[in-house]
Amino acid sequence: MTAAVHPVPLATVAALVLFLIWRRDQLEPTLLIGGVLGSMLLLAFGSGLIELPNVQTLVEDLSTALGSWTYLVVGAMAFFETAAFVGLVAPGETFMLLGGVVAGQGEVSLIVLIAIGWSCAVAGDVASFYAGHRLGRDFLERHGPRVSITSERLATVDGFFERHGGKAIFLGRFVGLVRAVNPFLAGTSGMPLRRFLPYSILGAGTWSTTLLVLGYAFWQSFDRVTAWAERGALALGTTVTLIIGGIWLYRYFRVVEHRTQLAAWTSRTLDRPALRPIAWVVRPVWRRTWTIRRFIAGRLTPGDFGLEVTTLHAIMAVGGFFFLGNAIELRTADLIPGDTRAADLMDRIRADWLTSLAKVVTALGSTAVLVPALLLTIGLLLHRRRLSEGLALAAGSVSILLAVPIAKSIVDRPRPAGSLVETTSSAYPSGHAAHGMAWLAIAVVLARASPGLARPALLVISGLVLAAAVAVSRLYLGAHYLSDVVGGVGLGAALYSLCALVTVFVVYLRQNGRRTRE
Repeated sequence: MTAAVHPVPLATVAALVLFLIWRRDQLEPTLLIGGVLGSMLLLAFGSGLIELPNVQTLVEDLSTALGSWTYLVVGAMAFFETAAFVGLVAPGETFMLLGGVVAGQGEVSLIVLIAIGWSCAVAGDVASFYAGHRLGRDFLERHGPRVSITSERLATVDGFFERHGGKAIFLGRFVGLVRAVNPFLAGTSGMPLRRFLPYSILGAGTWSTTLLVLGYAFWQSFDRVTAWAERGALALGTTVTLIIGGIWLYRYFRVVEHRTQLAAWTSRTLDRPALRPIAWVVRPVWRRTWTIRRFIAGRLTPGDFGLEVTTLHAIMAVGGFFFLGNAIELRTADLIPGDTRAADLMDRIRADWLTSLAKVVTALGSTAVLVPALLLTIGLLLHRRRLSEGLALAAGSVSILLAVPIAKSIVDRPRPAGSLVETTSSAYPSGHAAHGMAWLAIAVVLARASPGLARPALLVISGLVLAAAVAVSRLYLGAHYLSDVVGGVGLGAALYSLCALVTVFVVYLRQNGRRTRE
């Protein structure tokens, strides 16, 4: 029996082939290869040579075949997406989505996949960055054409950098051509790694998490996809209309003359006697709204805001992920991968002198030691008129003090057996590890407020070592699992960063309001 011929796929093949021929010089190799493969599949299906398999069954078989290898596949593709320009020919997004689908099948952990994809994507960025730093722009221009990096493509990426400035590192992660060469070009430009890394962390985390969660959510709701598709035309049309309208308004009001006209019209309208009561409310809110908008545009969006604020965003994102990710995993598992191995390692290296040392170190994360240290630091900051740093440090410490018991009561994880120190309450997160991040916060604010006290880098490294020592001591003494310690460190880092960002925001508003009044 001859299979039925499908005219719609055949017509699609003809249109797709014509498009590929017409735009062959402008399309990326990934799109060209995908277009050719798609045309061949559509041709075979439309001519009746093959019949499409059941998508649900196909994905189920694929997820079963991959199993735990999904971790390796996702990590490798996330790394090579930007390292060595493999992203020009390897569809990394496809593998991210596939990893999310496999996680939706229950074969692997979504949280672990996100952690692997995120860290490997950053590692790929750093590898490409260092390659660019060592080889330089001349190497790319000389050998780039071999991997389809022509002078025209470089001009496109350069234009992207020129238009978006610092935002290009973050935004480039979501643009195929730019993503493949972005870190290399950043390295050739002489950009310091300490400036490149926070943008890379934010961009890679957003990219990998979004794609993996999309794949996971798609599979979890696979039986409703058809129903959504039937109703999707109206939503898609509405969304496109709103996006186009928003872009048009943005471009219209980018012109100074148009903004001036709007301000003049608004002022004339609100000056009418009947609308004066409304003006008393609207005008202060309008001024404050524009102040907030300028702050967001200038400091909170990845791009032209200060390096310190960018770094705070990156730390908050990573810390929040480790805290929330472990908490989510503990809803369905008693132990997280790594907990057992870490506990076994501590058992093997345990010795009497190490136990005595660990008990001393762990006391550095206790309230009795931290409260005097924090009060002394805050007093020094106030003496040096560094009110903002003092407020951020105090707010972060109080936030951790309140958040730890709440998190413990929600997760309610039992303590490990055989602890070498007395323990109370639940295990997750480690309160000592969370509070121990105060040493790093103290070191950072002292380095900012007292540059003549010591070398800033030495202060920060010392604070980092103390915070890490407190966290490891809780694991060594058997008071917590590894995931408890990691979650505590993540919570402490996230809250201190969040309080610092809020402080920066408040200070900015006050300074801007003072300049406005003057």
